[in-house]
Amino acid sequence: MSYALYKRQGAIGVVTLNRPERLNAISGELLSAFSAALNAAIGDAEAAVILLHGEGRAFCSGDDLKEFDIQSKNDASIKAHISAIQEITHLLMGCDKPVVGALHGYAVGGGFEWLLNCDLVVAAENLVAFFPEMDWGQFVTGGVTHLLPQSIGHQRAMELLLLGERQSAEQLLRNGLVNRVVALEETYDVAFGLAEKIAAKSRFSVSRLKTLINQGLGASLWRAVELEQEVTIEAFSQPGAAERVAGFITRKK
Repeated sequence: MSYALYKRQGAIGVVTLNRPERLNAISGELLSAFSAALNAAIGDAEAAVILLHGEGRAFCSGDDLKEFDIQSKNDASIKAHISAIQEITHLLMGCDKPVVGALHGYAVGGGFEWLLNCDLVVAAENLVAFFPEMDWGQFVTGGVTHLLPQSIGHQRAMELLLLGERQSAEQLLRNGLVNRVVALEETYDVAFGLAEKIAAKSRFSVSRLKTLINQGLGASLWRAVELEQEVTIEAFSQPGAAERVAGFITRKK
């Protein structure tokens, strides 16, 4: 079974995270499958828009901490894992097809980062998003250190990142981090409807719009991605990192 799937519905390329038994937690296999599904969507000439969502009870519950020992086994495994995470941001934000998120349940850590990497987001009423990285001695990725302050300002971004407090769908809407909040059962259909509206427009104009807006973010975004990768690799390598992760898991239980 693949942990991420791709199918096309009309002009919409649908990418689905498919590890519902672990709330689509981020593992090496999920990252590999997600990258493959996104590349399939990007390379599909018939797909004008990409729709992203998660199977099961959550969009993405963040890093699978049960795999931390595998991910942090040695320098090569750490670098490979963090590079794979940052590659998803390059695919989501670097492609010229708009990405519409249909997100529900949890968008935690990397899941919250992928929310911020979408061009439009329809959130279910039950969506909860937060950054737990500071609690377990790790670091954010996904260009968040550039995107979040730009979106909501320095102090508010620092608050979300430092305190890691849970954000409801309504709070995300008030902060301009999602575009719509709808009933859980309507989330996919509303997001698909927005994707169809975009797909009906000029593909040339839409693709150039996304390209130019992301170019407008400047080299600062991609430099932030590089620096995040460096710091996250350092965090994985810190003495006692595994113990902090184990302690976080215990507290969470």
